[in-house]
Amino acid sequence: MDRKEEFSAWMREYGLFFVGVYTGGNFIFPEILEEEIAKIEKVAKLASGLGAEHLVIGGGAVRSNGIQDEDYILLGKALDRIAEIAESNHLIPSYHPHMGTCVETPEQLDRLMSCTSINICPDTAHIEAGGGDPVETVRKYIGRIRYIHLKDYENGTFLPLGKGHQKFAEIINLLKEADYSGWVTVELDEYADPLEGAKISRDYLRKLDL
Repeated sequence: MDRKEEFSAWMREYGLFFVGVYTGGNFIFPEILEEEIAKIEKVAKLASGLGAEHLVIGGGAVRSNGIQDEDYILLGKALDRIAEIAESNHLIPSYHPHMGTCVETPEQLDRLMSCTSINICPDTAHIEAGGGDPVETVRKYIGRIRYIHLKDYENGTFLPLGKGHQKFAEIINLLKEADYSGWVTVELDEYADPLEGAKISRDYLRKLDL
């Protein structure tokens, strides 16, 4: 937090945009919720002050004795509070379904989305890893998508675009049909050669006839 000017100078030097930040929490345990919310409020204020557009939220803990239906209600209420914090800091709030949380499968995502008004930031690889169809998820929730992450997936592995079997042309066409004008971020959680992975994704996008 004490290197804001240095960060902003780097962004200007390399012609970059500060699209957004990702943070999260458990959100289902009342005894620590206020502490988690306070942390996110600090993140939102810092991100906004540095010119970010989006606040992306992940999380929703899985209890040791399994997920309870009440967890989606608790998570939904927490996300609505976070959405208010984000908007008060001029950020666009979105929930990011993610492996390792209580929102992995299509059914779990539907349950949560019925409990909150927050936007959804689909990560196409995490959607598929959880048993979902990224194209159908985008189609179903297109009205709540303000930001999206693309990465490929196959056989349990996250991959550069074009190295798995995801239907990115269909996803992008759905966004176009909805007059989507937000950011599309291409990302990769890990890869043996990160630079080479980025080049593979860039070359794939250049070859798409869209």
